[in-house]
Amino acid sequence: MLSKSAAKKFFLIGTVVCSGCFVLLTVDTVQKVPQQSHAENITPEVIHGKDLWDHNNCMGCHTIMGEGAYYAPELTKVYERRGPIFIKSMLKDPQAMFPGQRNMQKYNFTETEIDSLVAFLKWIGEVDLNGFPKKPDLVPAAPTANTAQLSELPLPTKPAVFDQVCVACHALQGKGGAVGPVLDGVGNRRNHDFLVSWLKDPLAVKADSKMPKLPLTDEQVQELANFLSQLK
Repeated sequence: MLSKSAAKKFFLIGTVVCSGCFVLLTVDTVQKVPQQSHAENITPEVIHGKDLWDHNNCMGCHTIMGEGAYYAPELTKVYERRGPIFIKSMLKDPQAMFPGQRNMQKYNFTETEIDSLVAFLKWIGEVDLNGFPKKPDLVPAAPTANTAQLSELPLPTKPAVFDQVCVACHALQGKGGAVGPVLDGVGNRRNHDFLVSWLKDPLAVKADSKMPKLPLTDEQVQELANFLSQLK
């Protein structure tokens, strides 16, 4: 059993050692912040996006870097998951992306404001958070009678935009969203020219279409049409 003086000495030495470790770890962390946060990529556009994020209280619904609410999706890595086309479309008109399903408010952002928010989310997604957040375990779409058979069929090379945008609403080989029709065999149902017209402007082809007009480039439209027309 320690004497009173020995206990006091033990306490003081322990406090000094622990305090020293805390200071050293703090200094080490602060020194790594510029490198891990990629501070060189914080452009005026990113700063504007951060201001818009704060001013519109996006954290009231979304979580970013572990802070915020859990009412809406976590957005730290949303740029990696969805890409700029999907994000811009959601910010422009959330209801058009998911008719009757989304409660996200339409903020009527200008194109410049949308670009700034996308830049901010891109920068956030590139910050080194030491493995946080963990990649989500995505739940596959509800299986159908021929899901197992379809999942074994080889697919042509998918354009990057397909995994960023299309799977949010459509399923392919049992994986993806359930908002729009499944895309297995779509090449048997629709020809290449129809798919090009549809991807450019769904509402021009079918006035009551639930699919919004996505901001796809002509190159992306051709890539998607080529890919989808091969799904037979």
